[in-house]
Amino acid sequence: MYGAARALIRFVLWPYFRVKAAGRQNIPRSGPVILAPVHRSNLDSPLLAPLTRRRFRALAKESLFSMRPMAWFLVALGAFPVRRGSADRESIRAARSLLDTGAMLLVFPEGGRQTGDHIADLFDGTAYLAAKTGAVVVPVGISGTEAAMPMGARIPRPRRVCVAVGQPIPPPDRKAPRSVLREWTTTLTAGLQEAQDTAISLG
Repeated sequence: MYGAARALIRFVLWPYFRVKAAGRQNIPRSGPVILAPVHRSNLDSPLLAPLTRRRFRALAKESLFSMRPMAWFLVALGAFPVRRGSADRESIRAARSLLDTGAMLLVFPEGGRQTGDHIADLFDGTAYLAAKTGAVVVPVGISGTEAAMPMGARIPRPRRVCVAVGQPIPPPDRKAPRSVLREWTTTLTAGLQEAQDTAISLG
């Protein structure tokens, strides 16, 4: 099911948005990985699927699962719901469990959708997951999806989308204190901004 959904995206959506991608070789072929892209549109997550043959799982806001066709598509892509505004420990446990098995997990470190090309303040959740599971974190810049499908839009527009995969960032130490996690998050912010600037330059 995942392969079929990925093929649909690769051969239908990628041409529709004239997707240009760079840096795919930066995605590790094995081991626990956190893909950490910018978040500007609901298109961000599905458009990343063709970047690698590895299947990735994704955290998605719970409200997206309220519509049956969308829920089916998200489940096919390996997404599971996250409740916003709460700790949602169940989702955190699920994420840790997946990474502990060597899976690749997509996490938006900015949280909800943002606007513009400047990286918003990042949550420490990515640092926490990386530290506890030993997962490397790969920043991903995405340009064009905000114009293609901004907040409130129901039908995507045919705008060029560019994706840039940055250099993997080693995880913090498993027992790193909160101050170290904050410093690590600053490093991720810089890597994500660099990836976003590269994505913009591709257009």
